[in-house]
Parts: sequence; structure tokens; C-alpha cells
Amino acid sequence: MPPDNTIIDRLTTRLLLSPPALPAAHMLTPDWAPSRPFERPPVPAAVLIALVRRPEGFTVLYTERSPDLRAHSGQVAFPGGKVDAGDDDVAAAALREAYEEVGMARSDARVMGFMQPYFTGTNYLITPVVAVVEPSGPFVPNPGEVHSVFEVPLQRILRPESYGQFRIKRDGKEHRTWQIDHDGHRIWGITANITRQFRDIATSEAVP
Repeated sequence: MPPDNTIIDRLTTRLLLSPPALPAAHMLTPDWAPSRPFERPPVPAAVLIALVRRPEGFTVLYTERSPDLRAHSGQVAFPGGKVDAGDDDVAAAALREAYEEVGMARSDARVMGFMQPYFTGTNYLITPVVAVVEPSGPFVPNPGEVHSVFEVPLQRILRPESYGQFRIKRDGKEHRTWQIDHDGHRIWGITANITRQFRDIATSEAVP
């Protein structure tokens, strides 16, 4: 696998330079089909794929959501959430959420680019924002939203053998997502699928 700095250089030419236009609702296919059609337009959201510069190499930042949250409690996620009316764009939303969730200073992040939106079976239209982060201090989880924070080496994210299959049943139907196990954490669902898409962009391998 190429060294981290080579991957970072490649990403500058492969990511979208500006936030992509959000597709019309009728053109979207969710990652899993809910039992009933959506009754409202998709909710715009953003997540931050933070490439954290460490002395030993780049890492990717993840959070473990608080077990007290009503939605996706205890699951692993990127920092992120809904785009608010006061956010200038999806990058501003992702950086705001990263500050609120783990105390990441906005000045520590340099946005590199954007990925295509990801549409979820819960009717969220998520734009992944990729940034290089040089932290000026530790990441501190907001206990109201985040139980813990951890980082996965970028090189582990890039290796195809890091990915397995996660199976879950909804409404009697089996759904599959990617799965990454790291240091006692299980990354699956939306977060693992977006991670895999990021990995395929970084390595120029097609998403299966």
C-alpha cells in the first residue's frame, strides 16, 4: 500500500473540490428500502472524515455514540449530523458537529474535498467531507452525544482484508453492510459503507 503522504496527495485530485449538488428525491435509492415510503424530503446531513496527522502516520477519527441517544445509540459513527440553517455549507456543518461532539477546533482542520452524497434508509442525505486534521489538543467526547473517541490507522482502512460483511434483519429482510473490527470496536452500517467508499477513492478501486 502506498505511504500515507502519497495517499493524501492522491486524494487532492480525486475528491470533489466543492460540495456536490444534492440529487432530487425521486432520483435517490436508499442503502436499504424501508417498509413504507418516505413522507418527507430527505434530510441534508454531513459527516467529517478526519485524517488525523500523528507522528506514526495518519489515522481516521471515529466516535462511539452515547448509549442514551434515541437514534443509533452505541453505534460507531463519524462526527457529523444534520445541516443547520446557520451553516454556510456541508463543510461548515461537519466542522461544527466535530467541535460540538469531540472538541475539534475548526482551525485544526483543512478541508480537502467532498464525496458524493450517501442516501440512507432513514431518509438522510449525507455528504462526506474529507479533511486533514492537525490537532492542537486531545479530542474530548461530549458526554451528551459521544461515549468515546478512537482512531484507526489510515493504512488499516486502506487494506481490503480489513473489510468483512455485517448482516442485519429489518422487517424480516436481511441487509448487508461492510464491517470493520478494530481494537474492540465494530464499525458497520452507514459508517462502514462510507469508509469503504472513501477507501476505494483513495486507492482507485471501484466500489463493488
